Amino acid sequence: MELWDIYDKNKQPTGRTMKRNDWCLKDGEYHLTVLGVIMRPDGKFLITQRVMTKAWAAGWWEVSGGAAMAGESSLEAVIREVKEETGLDVSSADGGYVFSYHRENPGEGDNYFVDIYRFVMDFDESDLHLQEAETLGYKIASPDEIKALGEQGIFLHYDSIKRVFEV
Repeated sequence: MELWDIYDKNKQPTGRTMKRNDWCLKDGEYHLTVLGVIMRPDGKFLITQRVMTKAWAAGWWEVSGGAAMAGESSLEAVIREVKEETGLDVSSADGGYVFSYHRENPGEGDNYFVDIYRFVMDFDESDLHLQEAETLGYKIASPDEIKALGEQGIFLHYDSIKRVFEV
């Protein structure tokens, strides 16, 4: 069973955990998620398309990410998520933490912090090993191409993370 740490409004662990996707959080309680943006030295970004079987935002574009497991740091979580979803190891890539935001969903039990990382690394497309259960495909996209997907409303969390694509 996957457990997530519960954080307070100051992003400090409370010492309590919750089961994955057990939306039991009270107002002022949060779980932690991470997003790992991978930028090539040419200023283009790796983006992936969500499989059509996703219950939410099927077929939309996104960057790698997910929830931090109980006891896992934000950095450990983003390294793990990027590796699981793309096959790329960003542990020694340039870059790192850029910013955070949080989302309040009153009455839904799903409040969360999102830590955004940007890693700069050169990779060959043959280095990619996409997680087939999560990913339909990928693109190496320019900031303008990503902005266009955001404007079409088919890039997950675009308005919250768009500044990470500024080169």
